[in-house]
Amino acid sequence: MLVGILGYHYLGNLGWVDSILNAAMILTGMGPVDPMKHTVGKLFASFYALFSGIVFLSSIAVLVSPVVHQFMFKLHVEEDSKDQN
Repeated sequence: MLVGILGYHYLGNLGWVDSILNAAMILTGMGPVDPMKHTVGKLFASFYALFSGIVFLSSIAVLVSPVVHQFMFKLHVEEDSKDQN
């Protein structure tokens, strides 16, 4: 979130409170509040939104993968080699 706050403040020319609001809204998936007026701010907002989405999806995958792995492990049925002969 700190990257977003600093980027919105310095590159987007927003005040501190507006920068915090925009960074928080992007991280929660609700979208930006203030429109960017300059090209640099628009580029930062685009890359920050993509970065936030990728980080969110990656961290969810890392957190959920052990649970999915255990679920798949419990569903696995061992076949006895005597049954196949």
